[in-house]
Amino acid sequence: MGEMECRPLILIRGFGGVDVADEQRSAYQGYNDGTVYPTKRGDNYIYEGFLLRALKSKRYRYTDATNVVGYYAQDVDAPADTGGHPPSDVRGTVVIDPRTAARVLNEATSGTIWVYRFYDLSPRTLARYADGLARLISLIQRSSEQHNQKFDGVDVIAHSMGGLVLREALIAMGKDTSQDLVHRIVTLGTPHRGIAFQRVPRWLLDLLPGARDASDELASFSPSSTRFLKVLDAFPARRILTVVGTNYRTYGASGASMANRLSTLFDGGSLSTNRSDGLVKQSAAQLPGAPRTFVHKCHGGVDSLVTCRESYEIAMRFLHGSHHIQLWLDEANIERGQDCFGKSEFYFGVTIKPRYVDFELFHQSPEAENCYGPFDRPDLLGGPPDLKSELEKSLGDAGDHTTGWAGPKRLVWEGWVDQDDKPDPDALGLVFRLDVYVGERDSYGVGFSDNVIFRKQYYVQVFPRADGPAVFVHTGERFLGSNDPQSEAELELLADNTANGVQQLARSDAGDWTFDVGRTGSGFSGKFRIAIEEDL
Repeated sequence: MGEMECRPLILIRGFGGVDVADEQRSAYQGYNDGTVYPTKRGDNYIYEGFLLRALKSKRYRYTDATNVVGYYAQDVDAPADTGGHPPSDVRGTVVIDPRTAARVLNEATSGTIWVYRFYDLSPRTLARYADGLARLISLIQRSSEQHNQKFDGVDVIAHSMGGLVLREALIAMGKDTSQDLVHRIVTLGTPHRGIAFQRVPRWLLDLLPGARDASDELASFSPSSTRFLKVLDAFPARRILTVVGTNYRTYGASGASMANRLSTLFDGGSLSTNRSDGLVKQSAAQLPGAPRTFVHKCHGGVDSLVTCRESYEIAMRFLHGSHHIQLWLDEANIERGQDCFGKSEFYFGVTIKPRYVDFELFHQSPEAENCYGPFDRPDLLGGPPDLKSELEKSLGDAGDHTTGWAGPKRLVWEGWVDQDDKPDPDALGLVFRLDVYVGERDSYGVGFSDNVIFRKQYYVQVFPRADGPAVFVHTGERFLGSNDPQSEAELELLADNTANGVQQLARSDAGDWTFDVGRTGSGFSGKFRIAIEEDL
């Protein structure tokens, strides 16, 4: 597992509220906060926080460059010694410090990490923050050119309102410029489509201490706005990964969680669902046409979207992964359920986890309230409308019908993996586990509301090759351990006997692979299709 050269990475934090004094005192804006998991061991025991993990990584190695740039409410003059930088780069409100730059950027800007401290700027408007971000990116670009290094753009990871700051910067830069200066983007719980309960009258907000200064930020959360569509005119949706939180139960601000539940009721639903990370609705944290993944974490605080290992691992694979994987459900048949007394609704979900590390690439479950459905047909056709068209609507429109398939042809999941980032180098191939769930609820309340029709785990093992991957599906872990690793040739022999629980998949003319899940008599039978492509 060799070290790879990484593009400059910018981290942007979320909304600090009407009083941002604590955010201004925080050196790394929360990206140095992690989480402890007392019941686990080894690498899974302590996640040290995004920044420290990036600095320690042997695969994705970064250098902290945050101090290279200073952020000020008022203009600062250029120092006598500009260190070879243009005077305009060392004068203003977002400026390079020449001495720090000489020490930190003595080689180049590749592999540098920058925390964008927009709360130090004034006035508190999204336009001002966007201008500062564009300025930071241009400073990084010129530093690269100063070191005669090719500049392929920056990567950006933005939490919560940080994603809205980035949105405004992309819109301001325009299509041609933004696509050259920014490579890929990961948003963590960003309210792209607004906050569902943000309907408080403006006059009431203005009564809060400091609210007038933050009024522009608060207005950006409006659920009636469709400004999020403008960012898709300025930047390709396929280069934005939206990470969606689902665990509202652990969010510290219980009032926000209850407000989300009430917003569901007012929107024609019921108090039985929340479908948020505690602050931001799942449907609000997504963008039409952009890939997304679900993480069962809350919006902020301990073990949240910004302090959990899942966000780091998913982001690194999206930014630097070797392969892009897509999973579809081609066929489905539910053989039981369909309550005779009530009204049955079916739900389908998959949780995906890589081998040897205790985090999930994708999470769906009844607890997360994010399974696909409801469907009233046993073949899981029909159901909620097209996801992209639903996400193009205003969040304030009546109803929330964003629990349809992730994409056309019943796309279940798409994600990124890295063949060279393996905790155990002796483990052969890439392996990820699919935890398949099919459930039923009685929407009339006459029968049971939580029946499990089918649940089973499958293990997909991929051997990347120059002429295309070899793919095996296991029904257990027997031949996946590092103590007795099975080579591709050995697995081919094992697959000859179905009793071994190993199946070698044949590649279709279209370049993908299919495999069966469930079986007749188990309550559910279906067929998955998987595509694996190098992510160049």
